[in-house]
Amino acid sequence: MPTIEIIGLGPAGDEFITDFTKQRIAAHHHRYLRTTQHPSAHLVADAISFDAHYESATSFDAVYARITEDLVAAALKFGAVLYAVPGSPLILERTVRLLLADPRVECIVQPAMGFLEVAWSRLGIDPIEQGVRLIDGHQFSTAAAGLSGPLLVAHCHANWVLSDIKLAAEDSAELSNDDMPVMILHHLGLADEVVITVPWSELDHTLEADHLTSIFIPALRSPVGRDLIAFHELARTLRRECPWDREQTHQSLTTYLLEETYEVVDALAALNVDDPASDEHLMEELGDLLYQIEFHAAIAEQQGRFTMGDIARGIHDKLVRRHPHVFASSSAEQEPDQAMLVQSWDDIKKAEKLAKGIIAGPFDDIPQATGSLAYASAVLKKAAKANLPITTASESLSDISDLGLHLLEVVAECRSRGIDPEVALRNVTNAQRLATEQHF
Repeated sequence: MPTIEIIGLGPAGDEFITDFTKQRIAAHHHRYLRTTQHPSAHLVADAISFDAHYESATSFDAVYARITEDLVAAALKFGAVLYAVPGSPLILERTVRLLLADPRVECIVQPAMGFLEVAWSRLGIDPIEQGVRLIDGHQFSTAAAGLSGPLLVAHCHANWVLSDIKLAAEDSAELSNDDMPVMILHHLGLADEVVITVPWSELDHTLEADHLTSIFIPALRSPVGRDLIAFHELARTLRRECPWDREQTHQSLTTYLLEETYEVVDALAALNVDDPASDEHLMEELGDLLYQIEFHAAIAEQQGRFTMGDIARGIHDKLVRRHPHVFASSSAEQEPDQAMLVQSWDDIKKAEKLAKGIIAGPFDDIPQATGSLAYASAVLKKAAKANLPITTASESLSDISDLGLHLLEVVAECRSRGIDPEVALRNVTNAQRLATEQHF
C-alpha cells in the first residue's frame, strides 16, 4: 500500500529537531511541506509546499482537504512520500487526522517535539495536575463551550483570531472580563520570544500575532457560551421530563413553528428604531422562535439522528461556502456589487446540488407551504430569472380560475413596481380594518 511518512519540525529552530527526524528527511526523494512559514522548514530540502492552497481556498477546511488529496495522489504515484508539519504531527494537525482516516494510504507517524513542552516550561506548570485543555483558536467559540479554564489556545496566527477569542467570552451582558489576566506566548524558543501577561481587554492590541502565537487563559469568570449552553440543556431537560414536551413530534410542532414565525414578523413590524424599549418584544419573540429550533434539535438528538451542533455546523459551513468574497484567502480587486453577489450565491448553490447529484429545476427552492401571494411572487421571480416569463394577461373574470389569474396579474404588477404583494395587501387590509373599527 502507498505510504505517507509524517514528521514534525518542532516548535521553533533547528536545535529542537532530532537526528532521527533528519535521517527520515534524507531517506525520502519525494518531500512535502504543509507550509514554509516555520523556522525549521528549510531542513526539508527540495520540498513541495502547500502554501498556495492557503491563498486560493475559501476556508481552512478546504485547505486541509486539498492538501490531503494532493498527498494521497502523490503517494499513489510514487509509492512513498514524506510529509513535514510544524510542531508535533498529532497535536492540532487536521491534515494528519484526515490522512490517518484515508483508507487509500498507510500513514507512518514519527514522534516529534511540539510547542507544548516549551509552553509548559515557560508557564511553569504541570498541565496534567492543573487539567489544562488544549484548544484550536479557530474553533474557540465551539471547542471551549462550557469550559472555564485553564485553557491553552493554539493557532492564534492573526489579531483577528485573538479578537474572535476575546469576543467569544464576552457574550453575556452581565459579565465583564476586561481586567481578567491572559498570557500571550509568542515565538517560543526563538531569540525574539515574548511571554507577557495582559488584561483581557488588551488581548488583540498588544503585539502582532502570527503562526507562532498562542495564549494561556488561567481561568474564565464564566464558561464560553454560557447562556446558549444553558438554553440547550433546558430544551433537553424539558424533552425528557415534561409530559407535554415528551409527546411532541416534528409534525405536531409545525403549527407552533408557523405561529412563532408570524409573531416575530409582527414584532419586526412594531419595532421602533428610535425606541430601544421596543427591542424587548422582538427579543421575546425571537426567543420563542429559537426555542422551536432547539425543540426540533432535542427530538432529533433523542432519536440519534442529528444535534443542535450539527445544525449550527451545517449552516456555518454553508454560509462560509456561499460568501467567498468574505472568507476567501485572496481578496478581489474590487468589492462585488449586489448583482454579482446574487449571481455568485446562485452559482454556488447550483454547484452544491450538482455535487449531491441533484439536477435542480427553476422552481425547486420555493417552499410549497408558503402563503399563496408570497408563493406566486416567488414563482414569478424565479421564472423571470430563468428567462421563462409567465403570461398573466386575462380578458374576463367570469369564473374562479379567472379570478386566480387576475390575482396573479396583480402580483406581477406589484413585482414590476418593486412592491411586496404580501406587505401591500396587509397594509391596505389593516387600513380598512382601522377605518371600519372607527365606526364600530
